[in-house]
Amino acid sequence: MKRISTPILIMLAVLVLGACAGGARSVESPASIDAYQYGAPAPEAVPTMGIMQDAMPESSTVGVGGGDGSTGTSNAVKAERIVIQNADLTIVVSDVQGRLDQIQNMAQSMGGFVVASSLYEGYTSDYTPVPEASVTIRVPSEKLDEALGKIKADTVEVQNETRSGQDVTAEYVDLKSRLKTYQSAEQELTRLMEDAQNTDEVVNIFNQLMYYREQIELVQGQIKYYEEASALSAISIRIVAEATIKPVTIGKWEPKGVALEAVQDLIDFWKGFVDFLIRFIFFTLPVLVTTAIPFYLAFLVIRFIVRKLRGNRKKAEPQQQVEEKK
Repeated sequence: MKRISTPILIMLAVLVLGACAGGARSVESPASIDAYQYGAPAPEAVPTMGIMQDAMPESSTVGVGGGDGSTGTSNAVKAERIVIQNADLTIVVSDVQGRLDQIQNMAQSMGGFVVASSLYEGYTSDYTPVPEASVTIRVPSEKLDEALGKIKADTVEVQNETRSGQDVTAEYVDLKSRLKTYQSAEQELTRLMEDAQNTDEVVNIFNQLMYYREQIELVQGQIKYYEEASALSAISIRIVAEATIKPVTIGKWEPKGVALEAVQDLIDFWKGFVDFLIRFIFFTLPVLVTTAIPFYLAFLVIRFIVRKLRGNRKKAEPQQQVEEKK
């Protein structure tokens, strides 16, 4: 019987492993990239399945489903949920710098860290500069409620608070399954490469091996991201100075509601009117004057010429009448 070549066996292993991985639910992720995008050779149909058992992972369908539907369901129930929790809130405080430092120290004391922070200058309704800040921290997910409670403690006001959660359990289980499949394929290709007998076989196996190693790195990176994102929750905080929300005060009287809005609108109107007068006097009026002067001078010249021509014409008419009488 004709001996089956090693490249054909490699193609068979790739085909079988791809079919096994297809049994798991397909979820889009940065790691789920088609093999043919990297120029990997397409698997060919072969008449034998001699290496299928060696290349099959032991649990390529953990938590998703396998040959036995009850086993897949049981694993899915037992699988730990992978949930990414984040929060976003805006707080009003009397001391922006002090609260910024407090939040940063709190994140580190809880076993988290500061992702980014910035302190900048904002303005009140009357254009008075006041400090504002924004900070993003990560804290252990199990301490998210505690961290939010400390952030909101002793604040003047919590203007908004948003919490979000993303369940990525299915994606995580699928990535783990793919990783086992790719690692099994890598081991099988490594073993076949050691037994390769000519250069063509070595090159073919090497290309397949590089593809699967690249896939392993991509899947491991996505798994690491899910694990870190679910273990550490991100909290984005905007810190606003109390002065930015203080109402307009007139002596000891603080108008509220509609009265406050009316007084504020009146102030804004006069501010706008004064700005208009200043701009009209120092910009619009000089432009009009400097533009009108040349036109006025041209008008005077033209009027003088027209009058001169009319005067000459009136003098010429009597002389013409006298000549006609003669």
